Amino acid sequence: MKKFTYILFLLIASSSYSQVKWMNLEQAIEAQRNQPRKILIDFYIDSCEPCKIMAKNTFNHPIIAKYLNENYYPVKFNAESKENITLFGRTFSNSNQVDHKGKNSLHDFAKFMNVTTIPTTVFLDEQSMPITILQGALTAKEMEPYIPFIAEDQYKKINTREQWENYQKKFRSTIKD
Repeated sequence: MKKFTYILFLLIASSSYSQVKWMNLEQAIEAQRNQPRKILIDFYIDSCEPCKIMAKNTFNHPIIAKYLNENYYPVKFNAESKENITLFGRTFSNSNQVDHKGKNSLHDFAKFMNVTTIPTTVFLDEQSMPITILQGALTAKEMEPYIPFIAEDQYKKINTREQWENYQKKFRSTIKD
């Protein structure tokens, strides 16, 4: 019985450790004021299956989750949300009207961040200014090279596609297929 309890405790502890500690955008910006870090925003919508897969398999992969929790303020943002967001001295909103294809409209903040595809991941610097955008669903292994690249400011040293390709060739993934 003791072994069973111990194994159960380990499973619970390890699964909770691999969870990303998501916050909303206002919380992340407030946290940046006290301790500067980059922000990663996961733009999703509730009906998006690739978003759900990314939430489960990419962001909750133990390596990705650990790195995000230690180096970023991770934000989940529903791109169809009706909530008002104040950023850059501007208030963003969403009337959430249905468009001619029967879809809900994208939030003005998502449009401002050039989000045209869901899911999309946006990285912001320590002053909440955009660094880059990754559109579409990514696996943990596909996401992994970007996480330290941006967190450690390596992106500032890349000026050409060739330099980026060299970075990718040299990057050694710790995620097993």
